Amino acid sequence: MHGLVDVAHVDHLHPDSIIALATAADGPALTKKCFGDEILWIDWRRPGFQLGLDIAELAKKNPSAKGAILGGHGLTTWASTSEECEKRSIDAINKAEKFLADNGRKDPFGDVVKQWAPLSPDARRARAAALAPTLRGIASRDARMIGNFSDADVVLDFISRKELARLGALGTSCPDHFLRTKVSPMILDTPADAPLETVIARAHELHEEYRKGYADYYNRYATKESPAMRGADPLIILVPGVGMFSFGKDKQTARVAGEFYINAINVMRGAESVSSYKPIAESEKFNIEYWELEEAKLRRMPKPKALAGRIALVTGAGSGIGKATAERLASEGACVVIADRDFEAAKKVAAELGGADKAFAVSVDVTDEAAVAASIDACALAFGGVDLVVNNAGLSISKPLVETSVTDWDVQHNVMARGSFLVSREAAKAMIAQKMGGDIVYISSKNSVFAGPNNVAYGATKADQAHQVRLLAAELGGYGIRVNGVNPDGVVKGSGIFASGWGAQRAAVYGVEEEKLGEYYAQRTILKKEVLPDHIAAAVFVLCANELPLTTGLHIPVDGGVAAAFLR
Repeated sequence: MHGLVDVAHVDHLHPDSIIALATAADGPALTKKCFGDEILWIDWRRPGFQLGLDIAELAKKNPSAKGAILGGHGLTTWASTSEECEKRSIDAINKAEKFLADNGRKDPFGDVVKQWAPLSPDARRARAAALAPTLRGIASRDARMIGNFSDADVVLDFISRKELARLGALGTSCPDHFLRTKVSPMILDTPADAPLETVIARAHELHEEYRKGYADYYNRYATKESPAMRGADPLIILVPGVGMFSFGKDKQTARVAGEFYINAINVMRGAESVSSYKPIAESEKFNIEYWELEEAKLRRMPKPKALAGRIALVTGAGSGIGKATAERLASEGACVVIADRDFEAAKKVAAELGGADKAFAVSVDVTDEAAVAASIDACALAFGGVDLVVNNAGLSISKPLVETSVTDWDVQHNVMARGSFLVSREAAKAMIAQKMGGDIVYISSKNSVFAGPNNVAYGATKADQAHQVRLLAAELGGYGIRVNGVNPDGVVKGSGIFASGWGAQRAAVYGVEEEKLGEYYAQRTILKKEVLPDHIAAAVFVLCANELPLTTGLHIPVDGGVAAAFLR
């Protein structure tokens, strides 16, 4: 098209107001009424060479025309300069917006359905967090997906209205929209305040209906030359009173799918306000969705990284081992939730990893049951759920037995033993709801099996964590959830624990200078190498990257070789 129209500049856009006219049942007449002879109408044709020829012919025969609306699709304008072409596009968009505002009827989506009225903001977010893992599992049956949630006003209004089911079934029209949203959404029909169990049960019923409907759609139009069906799960799920869940292979794709469906809502509102919404034919949608050109684009996509589509929660990720682990998981394709009591440190790490599409920071004290539950909810709202948990948060106090107070004992057990239990319990609930398996990794310690001086509280809580690994591996295996541990020796470099006093305490026990503690630990190992945060991160990655798919209940020593800590 850009090369065939005989002018220097051609713009092609998909503005909501223009597509509203392009998808109106009487689009040609409305276009004439809105634009006169400035912007002309051309019937739907699949994008390609012939469409370019048609537009070139239209421009040639109508030298005073500034552009054309493509039925069911979008806007094309042309001009001799880039500036003039841009101005024509903007003028056309603004004119269409004003036309819809001046001529459109109020409430084109019909009356509000009382039982679908939006819940309060807090109630919406709570319900969305509770539903997200189940809905992500539904969207991921054929291929693992990352989720996005929106309760924008435009969404809440649409899903509360009488015409929701009719319009939703018609699907989106613009190719750029339905290639990312699928041809139609899955729509829950339960009351906004229905019991959670009722909504979940209905969601599973509707999912089976959706899959059958999509398979029927594919079979209606597929030929021997058509690519294989790519997946029958929904990419947009609408929950009246709550909001919209959108899904994609990564967070950016999921977010953009939701943004495009909001565009589609705007299009439907505009078309229904001045006429009735009439998207392109279903057969044409199929021909584009399974177009060889689109298939070629998919074939050229790079191979996904090892953890693509996985959502990780790492506790104590603001520094040291946790930070290194979060960095490694993100580099391997995972979306990562950075959980730390130091929220500023967590936000800094999340920003370094690439921002909201890659990483998200939460402030959490792992000893606080409500805060831990809230952190899992945050995973669900940010990315759709959780697949991989690293229990890394910890601290240590080194004292002889007779000087160890109950407070010393309690604080270490609360953070590491209790904290790991709480995080694992809440994460397991989400993993079970997703029905996609998962990984839980404990950063334990060689001290879980090695007896050293002045270390009773720390060593005992690490032994507690180590046995949690075995207990949870036995309990959660039936859900496809693997539970493993990593036993590091002292990791001095970058460690918040060592910097907060533990390093000085252990150096005093061993009679070495604090700044040489790492060297001391290295020299007592078989390999004579200092253990670094990246070494622990590498062990976590190996456990979670499907290279050891049948391994659970295992502890991997990452200690340079400490014979006294060999597992027996």
